[in-house]
Amino acid sequence: MGRWTDAAAAGSGAAAARSAGPPPAPRPLSPACPGSAATMASSEDDGTGGGASEAGEDKEAPSQRRRLGCLATAWLTFYNIAMTAGWLVLAVAMARFYMEKGTHKGLYKSIQKTLKFFQTFALLEIVHCLIGIVPTSVLVTGVQVSSRIFMVWLITHSIKPIQNEESVALFLVSWTVTEITRYSFYTFSLLDHLPYFIKWARYNFFIILYPVGVAGELLTIYAALPYVKKSGMFSVRLPNKYNVSFDYYYFLLITMASYIPLFPQLYFHMLRQRRKVLYGEVTVEKDD
Repeated sequence: MGRWTDAAAAGSGAAAARSAGPPPAPRPLSPACPGSAATMASSEDDGTGGGASEAGEDKEAPSQRRRLGCLATAWLTFYNIAMTAGWLVLAVAMARFYMEKGTHKGLYKSIQKTLKFFQTFALLEIVHCLIGIVPTSVLVTGVQVSSRIFMVWLITHSIKPIQNEESVALFLVSWTVTEITRYSFYTFSLLDHLPYFIKWARYNFFIILYPVGVAGELLTIYAALPYVKKSGMFSVRLPNKYNVSFDYYYFLLITMASYIPLFPQLYFHMLRQRRKVLYGEVTVEKDD
């Protein structure tokens, strides 16, 4: 969800886990490559969609430069440039479609291949955490990335009657703007040339885009419920030889309910990060 979803069917709860403190330093690699930073996108401490090193990027950059190897830095730079380009292609395709057709109907079908490729390609972010070139929890990143893939493959792709819903266009636009901003932020950070506008956009656009993206995701899941209930898709009924039962309809209801407690945690976490990064405010959180 937006990376939030970045806080969805489990997307956001993971992101909230970062609010306890700054991200751990990256594992030492060699040879060292002066001048590079270890900032990389993970599907979302920001939700909808976040990075491996969130608000601490400015302060931690020197130590990260010393620790991150040239090869890892080169790969992460390439990855973030590729993802920025991919989402830019999606943005252009969506804008062109709407200008030509004047409607959102058919939009998903026209861009679905590109969307599926680049969103699924984000699974590499879990690999980056596993091998230690990005200082983010594998669990956090895994939940965040999988929540987006869940929306793409198990909701919008699998339930064709909902593909022309306005809510689909809503989360697609929100995701696209968010990801272009996020990946370009990490790219420029890795190159040590972060324009202030990109930094400003990274910590301001989410104020509108995250709620819009989450609304689009929730409305899309809601639109899918009647079809899922009628068709029984992805459900396992008793009796069966494994003696296991699963109802996809109720799973979606639980997923929607999970947004209620999880989204505010993510959203207010990002607001705190915004104050810290843009205005230098330090928030001291009380221990439980």
